[in-house]
Amino acid sequence: MKKRIYTHGIFRLVLFVGCFFVIYAFAQHLYLLLASVLVIAIVFALSLKRHNKLSEQKESAELLSLIAENELKGFLHDFSAFDGAPEKIDPHHPFSFDLDLFGEKSVFQQVNRTVLPLGKEMLADIFQSPLTSKDCIEERQEAVKELAKKEEFCLLFRVAGLKASRDDREEGNFPPVLYGRDGADLRDDKKSIGHLFWKLAVWIVPFSYLIFVILWLVGIVPGNLFFHLYFLTLVLSLIPIKKARSIGLLFDKKSKTLNAYAGLLKLLEQEKPEAPSLKSLRKKLACKAKRASDVVEELAHYTRSLDVGFTLAMLILNPVFLWTTRYALKIENWMKTYGGDIKTWFSVLAEMDALISLGTFAINHPDYAYPEIADSYCFRGEGLGHPLISREKCVKNDIDISRKPFFMIITGANMAGKSTYLRTIGVNHLLASVGLPACANKMRFYPGRLLTNLRTSDSLVNSESYFFAELKRLKMIIDRLEAGEAGIFIILDEILKGTNSEDKQKGSLALMKRLVRLGGNGIIATHDLALGNLEDEFPQEIGNWHFDARIQEDTLTFTYRLQEGIAQNMNASFLMRKMGITE
Repeated sequence: MKKRIYTHGIFRLVLFVGCFFVIYAFAQHLYLLLASVLVIAIVFALSLKRHNKLSEQKESAELLSLIAENELKGFLHDFSAFDGAPEKIDPHHPFSFDLDLFGEKSVFQQVNRTVLPLGKEMLADIFQSPLTSKDCIEERQEAVKELAKKEEFCLLFRVAGLKASRDDREEGNFPPVLYGRDGADLRDDKKSIGHLFWKLAVWIVPFSYLIFVILWLVGIVPGNLFFHLYFLTLVLSLIPIKKARSIGLLFDKKSKTLNAYAGLLKLLEQEKPEAPSLKSLRKKLACKAKRASDVVEELAHYTRSLDVGFTLAMLILNPVFLWTTRYALKIENWMKTYGGDIKTWFSVLAEMDALISLGTFAINHPDYAYPEIADSYCFRGEGLGHPLISREKCVKNDIDISRKPFFMIITGANMAGKSTYLRTIGVNHLLASVGLPACANKMRFYPGRLLTNLRTSDSLVNSESYFFAELKRLKMIIDRLEAGEAGIFIILDEILKGTNSEDKQKGSLALMKRLVRLGGNGIIATHDLALGNLEDEFPQEIGNWHFDARIQEDTLTFTYRLQEGIAQNMNASFLMRKMGITE
């Protein structure tokens, strides 16, 4: 494409130079000269148009190549090219902080392929507020499955979106009027330019010039009267210039960005989805007798024309056509007509952008399984792994919670895999709840709210100790259970880490009993083997599993395999001695 663009450039240069030879050769033949110059001008314009089209195709090819390079890095678990939304990290969220949902090397960074700022926000909302309804999850799954089969459409959307977002960044923040405001400012009489006088003036002024030319040609009025007419209309055009400028600033040099967004809308309009949720999205683009893409292109044309009115061309265009007033009126009328629809259209683009990220995740993980959504409480899975661990290193385990209340108590040595297993369960529960395939051979679960306490942190700003922060977290879980919130799945790692061993054991036992009485479900990892004795007291509500560590020939090895029963081997003393901390 670069070669073709270069060839067209050389061709136009030859045309330009050839034009001088034509002028020299046909200087004595006026009509032949005009005809030749006209032909050269037309060919030059066509070549320039072709050049612009090739440049656009080249830009698309470069972006497609960039996408491919980034996806290849992603297969090697290098997600640095994608935005992990570190600004979304929130230690107070029910689960996102504990599951490393946001930030570098996070689940969100692995999934995120959004190309629009609004799409990224929508995708973050999807993960922060997962679905809890069986019908909604199955509907989302259907949409993801369909998009996973339409890889070309997903790539075209991403390329067009990258163009739009890049132009957006180059030209500054996109006008807030397109991010939710409905044109109310333009309906304010003090800021509006839409007075009847100006609506009539934009037609009367050009017509007066036409009348003047006709009268001058027939000899009724002298030619010098033109300067009086020009001065009068120039002054007239300057009266509303401030209001026209304020309208222009809303879309200052945004015509290219608007055209890119129109291209995204056109892609959606041309697509014929089958999934109900995708059909519903497409229906939202319906707009009276016009297509949404045509309406946005119309606005792009108006803004481009208004920008021209603030260049040197205004000395001709404004007095003769009231150019800036004319196009400010058109934009104002456009906002009054379509201002209420634009928020919906951009919301559709944002949702599709987020869904394409989900569809791309499914494309990239054909070995993952779509979970079956159960009608009654259960969480069963075979071969569950963590998506952030490479396939070569990932050791997969099962889960089987088929009654309520029920808690799995996980014991085991340090570094044996307890915390990784908790996060594996939590992340797959989340993937299933947003409609994605899970990193599992098979999975069936009942949707509900996920509550975790894996990584509590203290707060110097709030004068809050580590222990108190953990108690607040546990209180939140108890309150939600007492409120009767259905389907809660709890994941806790090492309860009451901030207190002494005896107090910790008493508190942990009391908490477990309370959680069982409140009908809770979930997984708890602990080093306190005494919690395993609760299985004797609650044989139907509590089960013991462990991760084993073996010391053979002064070497510590791990299987990372979940096994039934309470752990028998611990390794803290061995590790301290091995590292030279103790003797």
